[in-house]
Amino acid sequence: MMRSLWTAASGMKAMQFNVDTIANNLANVTTTAFKKEKAEFEDLLYVTMQNAYMAENDQRPVNLQVGHGVVARATSRDFSAGNLEQTDNKFDMAIIGEGFFSIRGADGNTYYTRDGSFKISMTENGKMLANSKGYPVLDQDGLEIYLDQDAANYAIQPTGEITYKDPETGVSLPTGQFIGIFKFENPMALEAVGGNMYRSNAATGEPLMNIDSEEPSTIRTGFLEASNVQVVEEMVKLITAQRAYELNSKAITTSDEMLQTANNIRR
Repeated sequence: MMRSLWTAASGMKAMQFNVDTIANNLANVTTTAFKKEKAEFEDLLYVTMQNAYMAENDQRPVNLQVGHGVVARATSRDFSAGNLEQTDNKFDMAIIGEGFFSIRGADGNTYYTRDGSFKISMTENGKMLANSKGYPVLDQDGLEIYLDQDAANYAIQPTGEITYKDPETGVSLPTGQFIGIFKFENPMALEAVGGNMYRSNAATGEPLMNIDSEEPSTIRTGFLEASNVQVVEEMVKLITAQRAYELNSKAITTSDEMLQTANNIRR
């Protein structure tokens, strides 16, 4: 069987995976704080027919090798900042910097997100700051954030500090709570779990509190971070992937025709 059939098939599989990745980016072009992904590939094993060598009266300066195709090995996520979109809602927050908000999921585990579209959720314990799914937003100590007074009198400072404005005196008073912002040594290893949330693991390292960072992130209220997907860039990648898929398909057709010709010779 011709090696080119399997080599071209691996190329078609790789380009299909590439198109899947690009399609997901385009589907999330309007998703708040979405970070685009890029498929990464590597070549497969090679068959070495002749090695390079140097002898007294003979030499071969290069190897004679043939490869077995390509395989998808990773998807890297681009965490560059998206544009800020103004909402004028004080509980909409955008992070300026490399930090992440922390959220407690329905399973009790802590997740991380750049989506700062927070709401006030009425619970048995009071008014709680939560995301759109009702999952509690956590402070820097991993505790849920409750607003005991009128929510209209609360403000979020750029440092993440939550302050309360006394309606009688007009003086802003600290509440002692800070919106939790965390960083990771290797954010590329964060695992996307859907819902604009990520899960940390051993490869990301332990989450670092924003106040311990050399370049702390800040919060801008009344804004949301938009997706960093560039539609034109993704469309160019999509066309390139489509053409590569077609060329690999053509290679399979050509190999099949060559096999058919070889079979006809015997007749």
